[in-house]
Order: sequence, then structure tokens, then C-alpha cells
Amino acid sequence: MMPATVHLKGYLNPRSPPEGVTGAAGIQIFRQAVLDTAITKITVLSRRALPSWMDIPENDKTEVVVLKDFLDYPGDLPARLAEHDACIWALGKSTVGLSDEEYTRITYDYTMHFVNSIQEAGTKDRTGEPFRFVFISGEGADPSGKRNIMFARIKGITEKALRDLAPSSNIKASIMRPAYFFPSKDHPSDRENIRSPILRAIDCLATPIMKTVLPSMYTPIEDLGLFAVEAAKGRWSDENFFPNSKIREYIKTLRALGVQQ
Repeated sequence: MMPATVHLKGYLNPRSPPEGVTGAAGIQIFRQAVLDTAITKITVLSRRALPSWMDIPENDKTEVVVLKDFLDYPGDLPARLAEHDACIWALGKSTVGLSDEEYTRITYDYTMHFVNSIQEAGTKDRTGEPFRFVFISGEGADPSGKRNIMFARIKGITEKALRDLAPSSNIKASIMRPAYFFPSKDHPSDRENIRSPILRAIDCLATPIMKTVLPSMYTPIEDLGLFAVEAAKGRWSDENFFPNSKIREYIKTLRALGVQQ
């Protein structure tokens, strides 16, 4: 793999937080990117400084950009982001307590505003490899938009919009659909700060069941982080859709090749 620069999408709001780089998936992806020596630059967008409890290795390749509004990028930020090789978009939030409009803004509007902004700022004029955009979706997403379930419908229409990007955008979108995942047991601060005590208890009970009885409905968080970073670096560049079954299959291949998190 060639050296790469990666933009990680983060969003932090203490009152009503969509989970970006501070969520279970985002933290693990961030951790994996920091440890990957092929990645030379990481830019994280966040509502405020990243919390001190995040168990991320010390590094000098991460820049945190604090934004107040993810529908209004200041000054030269889109052009700076367009100079990266890839973006891993791990923003997400439970639909519980959200209106259709609120969930659409978080899931679809923020995503497409980023894509449209970097397209206009420079990706459409770049030469060589396209900008790689890795979208963390989820099993059950419905690109037809016909399902009544809010998560499935809005995640699905976001997937479709990304797949329908014109070749002239020079943005190659890849869709990841992991199944259920838990914060890493190897990093206790993740579970303590992301999950409530009740959810932590459920995680402990559910993990062995999911692993053994329902493996198709489970994605180990370490596998999710490794897969997202490898996709952002351009592995599997001839594909653009990765359901959980394919993620698990390709991770086994990576492990056999000695690629580790």
C-alpha cells in the first residue's frame, strides 16, 4: 500500500451526540489508523476537543478540526480535506427519540454536504486515483427507501446517493454494512464512556451468544476497524459494497496474510 492521508469523520455534542470518532466504531477506526504506519496524516472533524478518556496511542499525525456546524464548512477546509486520499465516515446515532427530519439531517445531509463540498473544492479536478469515501452503514439498510423503519430507509437512501455519484466527481464511495458490534473489551474506557451500565451488562451477556450462535449478525469491533482502514487505503478497489458476510470473509484473508490491527 502507498502512504495515505485519511480524514475521519467525528461529531461530538454532549447533549445529543451522534457517534462519530467518539463512538464504538469511530474510536476503533481512529485507533487502527493511528497504528497504521502507511497512514501519514489523519484529520478528525469534531464539535469540540476530543475527550481525555479516549485511549488512542500518542502520535503526531492527527489534526482535530473543531466545527460548530457540519452543514457550514469554514474557509479553505473543504479544499484541505479534498487533498486527502480518503475519508472514513463513521457518524451515526440511534433513531430513538429522533424525528425523521433530525435523523435525515445527521445521516444524509451531513454526509452529502461533505461529499459535495470536497467535490467542488477539488476532487473533481484531481488526477490519478479517485478520492475514496468509506461509508459505515449497517445491515438492514434499504436503498429503495420503501421500508418504514427509519434507520433502514434513511441509511439506504444515503447509500444510493453515494453509489449514484457521477464519475466526474472523482469520488469512489464504498459501502460497509457491519452487523451488531460492541466497544472493545481491550479498552475499558470505551465501554465505560460509550455504554450505560445496563448496556454494558447486555454487551457482556450478548457477546458470547452472538459469536457462537449468531455469527452472521455480529461484527467484531477490531475487524470493523481494520477493514475500514484497509478499504480507505485502496484495498479491494474494484469493489464498492461490503455486507457483513463479505467483511468477515475478507478479514479472514487479511489475517492469513498476516495483516493485523
